[in-house]
Amino acid sequence: MNKYLKFVAAAIIIALGIYLMFNRNIGWGIVLVVLSGIPIALFFKNENILLAFWQLRKQNMDKAAKFLSNITDYKSQLHKSQYGYFHYLQALTTAQDNPAKTEGLMKKALDYGLNMKHDRAMAKLNLAASALSKGRKAEAQKLLDEAKQLDSAGMMTDQIKMMKEQMKMPTMQKHMHNPHMRNRGKFF
Repeated sequence: MNKYLKFVAAAIIIALGIYLMFNRNIGWGIVLVVLSGIPIALFFKNENILLAFWQLRKQNMDKAAKFLSNITDYKSQLHKSQYGYFHYLQALTTAQDNPAKTEGLMKKALDYGLNMKHDRAMAKLNLAASALSKGRKAEAQKLLDEAKQLDSAGMMTDQIKMMKEQMKMPTMQKHMHNPHMRNRGKFF
């Protein structure tokens, strides 16, 4: 549903509530005016994103991805403050199936902005993991430090410690080559 249709629905409900108040149904009119707050609240917090967060909390990634797939054009369906969370949730739901796509989505989420510090810390932690998997240790260390600063509640200290332990381990790509093969050509 287009985000502006929610305002139209709220206006119709308010008009109906006022009509009922003038026709001596004051109680039902007040109920309708109060209920008109629901579409207005859903303008700022999209229902599909709220349901995806709910499914994510229950560790049900498939249903969360299903709710996110209901958002076909995020710029016309979401408020600007929700763009970052849309990409953030997409990255979290696709992290297991397509880890290469996760980095781009997390960067977009951070560019659009995430309101909560722990969400920004989780995004930076995921970016650090992808940077570490690609062998960019300096970038991973910088992102881990930023995630540690953002994690004021201490919810991700175990994951940050685990990532730092992984950074201390040597990467296998640098040590797997044969040192005697350095000066040889391609075909001999």
